[in-house]
Amino acid sequence: MKVWAAGITAGTVALLVGGALAVAATQNTTTLAPGLRIAGTDVGGMTREQALAAVGSRAATPPQVTVTAGKNTWTLSAEKLGWHADAQTSVDAAMKITQDRGVLEKLQGMIGQAPTQDLPLTAAVDGAKARATLTSLTAGLNTAPKNASVYFDKVSKRYAVKADTPGLSADVTGAVNTYVANPDLTALTVTVKSTAAKLTAATLKTYVEQGNAIARPFTVTLGGTTRKGGLTALQVADLYWVRDSGIEPDEKTLKAAFGRLTDAIDQPALNARYVLQGGKLVKAKEKAGLVTDRAAAYAQFRKAVLDPAVKTVVFPSKADQPTLTIDRLPAADKLQLIAVGKSTYYGSSAARRTNVANAASKINGAVVPSGEVFSFLNSLGGIDASNGFVGGLIISGGRTVDGLGGGVCQVSTTVFRALYQAGLPVVERNQHSYRVGYYEPQVGFEAAVYDPGLDLKLKNDTTAPILIKANNDNAKSTLTVEVWGVKPQRTVTVSPAVITARVPHPAPRYVVNTALRPGVVRQVDWAADGFSLYITRTIKDAKGVRTDKVSTVYKAWQAVYETGPRS
Repeated sequence: MKVWAAGITAGTVALLVGGALAVAATQNTTTLAPGLRIAGTDVGGMTREQALAAVGSRAATPPQVTVTAGKNTWTLSAEKLGWHADAQTSVDAAMKITQDRGVLEKLQGMIGQAPTQDLPLTAAVDGAKARATLTSLTAGLNTAPKNASVYFDKVSKRYAVKADTPGLSADVTGAVNTYVANPDLTALTVTVKSTAAKLTAATLKTYVEQGNAIARPFTVTLGGTTRKGGLTALQVADLYWVRDSGIEPDEKTLKAAFGRLTDAIDQPALNARYVLQGGKLVKAKEKAGLVTDRAAAYAQFRKAVLDPAVKTVVFPSKADQPTLTIDRLPAADKLQLIAVGKSTYYGSSAARRTNVANAASKINGAVVPSGEVFSFLNSLGGIDASNGFVGGLIISGGRTVDGLGGGVCQVSTTVFRALYQAGLPVVERNQHSYRVGYYEPQVGFEAAVYDPGLDLKLKNDTTAPILIKANNDNAKSTLTVEVWGVKPQRTVTVSPAVITARVPHPAPRYVVNTALRPGVVRQVDWAADGFSLYITRTIKDAKGVRTDKVSTVYKAWQAVYETGPRS
């Protein structure tokens, strides 16, 4: 007998073919087709729920996965990356095969001759768990980009750019998406991307070039005169900032620089005053001056100094009229002595004595009109070599150092003592950083000046002009300042200093000076204890009794020694 279709006889073909469609049409498709297996488990004839129970009970062994990120490699169980067996997807695949069977396959199943088909146990990935693990693995690879920045190079005295640094960022999201789509992967790459800084060196380079171009010498001239003032390139560089967003003017330093320039070039009016002739004070006529028209000049200065193409500018000027004319000046022999200030300067150097004498001669004969403010620096005419001052020890930057005009404060202190004892209201008074022996024993009763920046100012509140006389006796190292005028009807008493605190001076400091020979030691600063103190002034007049205070806080000062280098 002839065999057909794996055991189906020719005689039965007609019967089978004739009824196959009818049988197949009524066959139950809620159970899986015979012969289907999932990972070796026979699920043929099972319902979906039965197959899930049978397959789900199998333990799938997770593979090892090698994760690479940049130069780093980790090998770990896929389970840590959220990998797990997915029985539901595998059963759904078997159910689809069942539903997609052809007529012949159904007939074979009916007679128990269905072919065996083994499906793999499908895997899936929990994206959240994969993300958590990959994020933890690559956390140390992530670095934030660093923006470029601008700095001022103290060596070259130029603005420069500190380069930006790109950051690194591990693309965990991309790796998770890849693994979720391909759970069978045993090698997974996390791409490490470079992230650019928001602010690059190329961007800042333009601003730095602008800033360096602005930093050039700048000169101003007072209109109608030949008087000039100027700023060095470094002083101009101090007038603005080079920021991330461009050039930013520094309004405070711009105004200060403008003030210094106008002080240098202005020719203020000279009030009528007294001058010494033949040993007697005589009247000297007032003189009109020429000064900067500041209201118009500042805007001009601000625009010009920040424009690298402009190197010089002429300030508009205006006349400055004196406030005290010779006809209003009392005869010198009609004036009354109001108050006296005294100080001594024993042990001063020759340079210091020169400056004391020079400053005293310039203050001698100064006149302050009634209602106006006396300015020591204006009366002096500036502390510079062109005004007769020489080098001497000054206090600057926390040290006693060589500087121009050492000894001028001897005169400002003595003037302060005279005007304060005359009862004049204090407008500006500055102290020294530490106690200075030249002003003892009247501790705290002193006034420091520095050109520019620190002035001594008091207001003439009497009814007439006052005359300031300065008498310097270099041989005796004494300086006397007298205040003359129409003596007001008041008495003034100045108390000795009341010390409220004292701080011991620190231990000495030694500084190597390569200009000295080995073994040589030279003292350049002297120790002084710190003090907090105040002086009280009591004024009695027709208005009653009133008091005011001058407070001073002296720093504790250390001795400083310069030593030659070790041999």
